[in-house]
Amino acid sequence: IQYERVGADVTMKCGSMDWDATVTWTANGTDIDESHLNGSYLILKKVDLTQSGQYSCYEGSSWHLKYQTYLRVGTPPKEPLLMCRSNNYPKGFYCSWHLPTPTYIPNSFNISVIHGTKEMVCEKDVFPKNRCHIRYLQLFSTVKYKVTLTVTNALGKNSTTLTFDEFTIVKPDPPENVVAKPVPNNPRRLEVSWQNPSSWPDPESFPLKFFLRYRPLILDQWQHVELSDGTSHTITDAYAGKEYIIQVAAKDNDIGTWSDWSVAVHATPWTEEPKHLTTEAQIAETTSASTSSFMPPPTTKICDKG
Repeated sequence: IQYERVGADVTMKCGSMDWDATVTWTANGTDIDESHLNGSYLILKKVDLTQSGQYSCYEGSSWHLKYQTYLRVGTPPKEPLLMCRSNNYPKGFYCSWHLPTPTYIPNSFNISVIHGTKEMVCEKDVFPKNRCHIRYLQLFSTVKYKVTLTVTNALGKNSTTLTFDEFTIVKPDPPENVVAKPVPNNPRRLEVSWQNPSSWPDPESFPLKFFLRYRPLILDQWQHVELSDGTSHTITDAYAGKEYIIQVAAKDNDIGTWSDWSVAVHATPWTEEPKHLTTEAQIAETTSASTSSFMPPPTTKICDKG
């Protein structure tokens, strides 16, 4: 395999054949025009991604295969993007990474985690592949972590480093099973409940606080409520009859940052059923209609003469 950068000029020799030997080149089985040859050498100017493929060189007119290479056109890696986060405090944290732009050729990633002077093992996750996790060996440590990620491919290498305190990367997952229900006979109330994120291991010892936001679909502006404890809240200022969108976020009581918002739920406050006509009214209406439709003709009085 021969790796070359996008935009580079590429020269391929036909194995050990002399420069002035008569040869034929093919790319993915298709003959290459002789204008790309310099003697027996194949010259490709400013290669692009479409020129990746199998290149073969044959001796003279005998079509005896002398040389074959797989050309892979790509780019060296740009500085990788690295993120470390603890969503299951105090068990540990994970780091995940990706490249800002594709390189089109294979890359290998190497991550090192140093806590003070000690190197720690970041255990690779099976899925997703670009992630590994660290188990905390010492809780409430004030010593910083230093995480370095190096990405390497055949055309170059690049790296990035993060240095952080344990408590700054704590970020829970969003609350789960958010439910919003109307309150019977209360046209301005909605009852909202939710559960702690299942990934948060010990809500008793490390309680979470919550942030609720809600708005009617007809408006763009959110209303917010911060709740120091509990996993429910009653909205008391909803617009009657308007559909609402509701989300909740979570945060450790003392450290770290807010989670992302939960999946949005929709709810509409209780509305009074429209009143139907009473049975008596319906009967009266039907009777009067019958009377007016089937009025008997006026009787004609016949007077006897004399």
